Amino acid sequence: MRADSLPRVLSSQDIEEFRDRLCDAAERLFAEHGPDAVTMRELAAELGVSPMTPYRYFKDKEAILAAVRARGFNRHADALERAYEEAPGGLFERAAAVAQAYVRFAFENPEAYKLMFDIAQQKEGDYPELMEAGERSRATMTRHLKDMIAAGELKGDPNLIGHVYWAAIHGPIMLQFSGMLPAAFGAERIIGELAGALNARFFGPP
Repeated sequence: MRADSLPRVLSSQDIEEFRDRLCDAAERLFAEHGPDAVTMRELAAELGVSPMTPYRYFKDKEAILAAVRARGFNRHADALERAYEEAPGGLFERAAAVAQAYVRFAFENPEAYKLMFDIAQQKEGDYPELMEAGERSRATMTRHLKDMIAAGELKGDPNLIGHVYWAAIHGPIMLQFSGMLPAAFGAERIIGELAGALNARFFGPP
């Protein structure tokens, strides 16, 4: 057998780089057509490789989807954690910075955002990296609330309050992505109005 016909031995860097390229392509295709409409053959064609090549890196399409979503959750968590750490001022400024980082991430990464929160993936428990990334992302949305409770600025269950604020942010974002908001105002304006009402509810006079 000729040496140039032997299979190439991939380094760990080669594997990581191709996985990233495959996830980039999958993120676009999944977001544009929906996971059910995308095949491994289409993913391979997008990268200009043979139909069997993706199987060298992932078991199947579900594993690719899990990797894409895990990467999105980790990027989301990175953005919110960075906002939390770098925010100037006190607790309220930190909370505002986290909320702004959330909205900015969604509009700068719409494909990833839709796949993270608008997909009901089968057997998520089979993908521990996805589960860990999802938990990390959710934790970024309650960390500042726990700080406020510890400081006596807020009372209640931080997980419940966090989900209330999350719903107030996520809903308008998805409505804008769906083209269902009037041209006169967008998601950020609606989020601002909802945040004002919720702040009065949770931080106003008892």
